[in-house]
Amino acid sequence: MSTLADVYPRLPAPLAARCRRLGPAPDARPAFIVYWMRTAARAHENPALDVALWLGAQLGVGVFVHHGLSERYPYASDRHHTFILEGARDVRDALAERGIGYAFHLEREGHRGPVLVELARQAGLVVTEDMPVPPLSGWTGALARRAEVPVLLVDTACVAPMKATTKAPSRAFAFREATQALWDEALRTPWEEQPDPSSFVPDLPYTPTDLDTPIPELVAACEIDHLVGPVPDTRGGSAAGYARWDAFRARGLSRYAKDRNDPNRRGVSRMSPYLHYGMVSPLRMAREAHGAGAEKYLDELLTWRELAYCWCAHQDAPGTLSALPAWARETLDAHRGDPRELRSWETLARAKSGAPLWDAAQRSLLVHGELHNNLRMTWGKALVGWSATPERALERLVDLNHRYALDGRDPASYGGLLWCLGLFDRPFEETPVLGKVRSRSMAHHASRMDVARYATETSRPFARDVPRVAVVGAGVAGLLCARTLHDHGVKVTVFEKARGPGGRTSTRRRDGVRFDHGAQYFSARDPVFARYVESWAEDGIVAPWDARFVTLRDGAVTRDEPRAARWVATPKMSALASHLAADLDVRYGRRVTSLEPGWTLHAEDGALGQFDHVLLSAPAPQSAALLEGTALEGRLDDVALAPCWAVMVRLSDRLDPGWDAARVEGGPLAWIARDASKPERGGAETWVLHASPSWSEAHLEDAAEDVAAALAGAFSTLTGAAPTEAVAHRWRHARTVSALGEPCLFEAAVGLGVCGDWCLDAKVEAAFRSGAALAGRVLGAIGNRAPR
Repeated sequence: MSTLADVYPRLPAPLAARCRRLGPAPDARPAFIVYWMRTAARAHENPALDVALWLGAQLGVGVFVHHGLSERYPYASDRHHTFILEGARDVRDALAERGIGYAFHLEREGHRGPVLVELARQAGLVVTEDMPVPPLSGWTGALARRAEVPVLLVDTACVAPMKATTKAPSRAFAFREATQALWDEALRTPWEEQPDPSSFVPDLPYTPTDLDTPIPELVAACEIDHLVGPVPDTRGGSAAGYARWDAFRARGLSRYAKDRNDPNRRGVSRMSPYLHYGMVSPLRMAREAHGAGAEKYLDELLTWRELAYCWCAHQDAPGTLSALPAWARETLDAHRGDPRELRSWETLARAKSGAPLWDAAQRSLLVHGELHNNLRMTWGKALVGWSATPERALERLVDLNHRYALDGRDPASYGGLLWCLGLFDRPFEETPVLGKVRSRSMAHHASRMDVARYATETSRPFARDVPRVAVVGAGVAGLLCARTLHDHGVKVTVFEKARGPGGRTSTRRRDGVRFDHGAQYFSARDPVFARYVESWAEDGIVAPWDARFVTLRDGAVTRDEPRAARWVATPKMSALASHLAADLDVRYGRRVTSLEPGWTLHAEDGALGQFDHVLLSAPAPQSAALLEGTALEGRLDDVALAPCWAVMVRLSDRLDPGWDAARVEGGPLAWIARDASKPERGGAETWVLHASPSWSEAHLEDAAEDVAAALAGAFSTLTGAAPTEAVAHRWRHARTVSALGEPCLFEAAVGLGVCGDWCLDAKVEAAFRSGAALAGRVLGAIGNRAPR
């Protein structure tokens, strides 16, 4: 009986030219072959699938297609997840027609674990695509090591196989000359697919994902970035990809050379997302473009795209400056000290740079998931002058492109991004910041096109049928949700009963002195939240609170709390909410008293307006009252919140007990903090006291004056300080005793949702995560109902 070692050397030449091996020597006969589908999500003209089918036929074993989607890939978001899942439906249907076994595994709660490793060990042989960029290259090697089985990597992305190059190409003209004969042969020869096998599905170490489940529901269950919404007018899948390709061939291919450089002419194919995920075959596209007067298009598809693939195949770290040619690294290094106009990550990501053309380009990325390639060059070079170092500039180039662009994260992306820093280019006349790297003036580019027209196009909403949305509550959760929808072009109105934003991050001002009487600080463990906190720090919106935290009992320090990154907004906690509210239509002093299906919002003095979606971000009891008679009635019954009395204390003299904040064990107080020790808090000696949950509950209805006197007295007993002023504030819904247990609730059918920190925990980070989750649910629902 033949073994893999017997048949592997006999692979047909077109397949062998695309195949390489990792892992142990192929000296055994596998139980079956698993094709790990990743970046060739198609059932046609797929060399990896054909390698698996040919080997399966020669060895007499079954072939099974495992298609997985992890939560852990870089820049995982609702946008990429939705596009991949849409494509998976086409793959499932096409493979079913061919009789090829297939299952999809979506990583999420209850569906995590090393399922691929287990499946590979059962099979004995894995076939997958050769994608020479991290993390896929690293994951492939890790699978071969952990499963201890041969892994065959197959080039499915290039017309001329990457194996044809023996070193990293550096210039397009030389690469074109070296590869032309291979392209000519491929353009003349249709791809020969392997015969369909008998259907085979092994015993799976996971429950296959039901791809008929609404995609927004699947995406919402994943721990990914929900702040990057789907792109409804770029649907994933082979059917949508070829529909776009056929339309371009009919109307735009012959004009490509003339129209391609002006974004307003819509002269490009916009096929890169489908090529990136392998939903269409570059072999087929090249054949169909050949001979159609499309020499320039073929040059982009073959020369420039495959140049980047072959270059990445010879790089260990394509996303670092070390990958640049020496002259480029040297000139960028020589200009490190040049003056720069620095901008934060969030400023750039939200298209708030202040440069009209750049912001229009970034909005194209942010909202529509694409960026015109010619404009990307100018967009990318501008980032060098807005970043502190060349390393930071490249980091932002990669981040903004890969996070928002549907075609991000592949070799073509790295080729284009690194070109902005000198890759595949030569030295030019020296300029500030870029040195000898070719410059590209934003002003000059803007003079060559109608920027206002382009900005109008990129500022359109992300879907055709966009609802009017009301958000009730201007705390962190509601404001983040509202701002995310606003950034995607959704019209949002926020209603807040207080005179300003904040929720639990509110700040009380009294006689010219401020007190953070709610949330005292926050941490940032979630990677999405941490990215924003880092940017807010760069903009001076937040700062670390470098304070000594202790635990007290009977006035004595029993232990020091571990040093950790603790953040506060500056110059007051409510500054964070004010920042989130800056671009929004917020109606303060408007308490929503009832919801009328339709949805009409009512206040005590009349109707506030009619909306398609209503999103509540008030404390759970207040939201529950508004939900009576709706589809979400009763869903908050198990949420329990505890009250907290807060007292704001002013002293005449500086009090320095040797610590800045204390958790108190025993007695009426649970927390004491020197508010004045926080960054940018001014000269007054201010302290904030929080009562324990049990004391707050027992004294909930006491007069504020009596509470202030009692807690100020307890403070004096602990510290020996005599307050000159003490004012109490009652938080009825301060602490989460029993959380909802899920990030948010949303009923897409009626357009009703709920979010808040109490969904997860009484923390600022929990509020952020909850608001992000609800924004993702709304964006997903809008995208799901948009016309295909």
